Amino acid sequence: MVIALALALPLLPAPREAPARLQSAAPTRVTRQEPVRDSARPDGPRRLGRIEEISVEETLAPVPVKQITKGLDRFLAGRPGPVTAMVEDLATGRVYRYRSGERMITASSAKVQILMALLARTPWKKLQAEVRRDAELMIRYSDNHAADRLWLRIGGAPGFTEAGRKFGLKHTQGVPGDCLDLYCWGITRTSANDQIRLMKALVSGKSPLRAKDRDQVLSLMGQVVDGQDWGVSAAACPGDRVMLKNGWLKRVSTERWAMISVGLIRGDGRDYAVAVLTEGSTDVGYGIDTVEGVITKIMRDFRRCSA
Repeated sequence: MVIALALALPLLPAPREAPARLQSAAPTRVTRQEPVRDSARPDGPRRLGRIEEISVEETLAPVPVKQITKGLDRFLAGRPGPVTAMVEDLATGRVYRYRSGERMITASSAKVQILMALLARTPWKKLQAEVRRDAELMIRYSDNHAADRLWLRIGGAPGFTEAGRKFGLKHTQGVPGDCLDLYCWGITRTSANDQIRLMKALVSGKSPLRAKDRDQVLSLMGQVVDGQDWGVSAAACPGDRVMLKNGWLKRVSTERWAMISVGLIRGDGRDYAVAVLTEGSTDVGYGIDTVEGVITKIMRDFRRCSA
């Protein structure tokens, strides 16, 4: 299989579209997820992965599945290639899935699982400085050669797949061998469901990862360099924290792009896990437009940004 893995590009995000508010419905008891401060450092920064659970009663509407699907079908009509997407409000369990049976390649979004696999073996604080540097390069700058080095460190495809099982993934298996000048992590096939499971493992106290290691992954995902921070961020409201990893890969055989965005939006005491995977875009900008259009059209039915 001949592919080309794209290196970091100076990509510009597409215009943002603000989500809309839910309609009123019966009160629902919700468990809010609030970041907490270290009791030993009350003035210190909030921990990203640690949460307090606060039970409150809120008015929520059921997810308008047919309405969202109809809107997405209209938006995607005429756009090339398959699309799959999922959004879950982790405080309420409200969820929307679009074409959940599709399986797509991860491209560079696989780098999050590579880092999580690494930390499942060795805590961040015990990693050597050069390994930590590779992790930063891989997530923040999408450096492919850093990913290759960490891929070998986790045991390649078998280690990647084994870690995925620990995180509850059901449709994601590492691909052994070489793809041109890189290992084949970029053509790992996955589902939107699995990518949401991976994001949930970064905020759940039941995760195989230690809290400090979850914090570290989220911190790096929250510092992705300008030009690579498109996608999930399109649906963020002012004041939200966004943690994401994007992927973009061009197949030499078709000259079409796979464009992926996976991440978490944290705001108003909630985490929204988001995954959009696409293939067949004619160019990177077109693919970004597709990804962000899908994300904003789903998220508008989950919440509205405050004025």
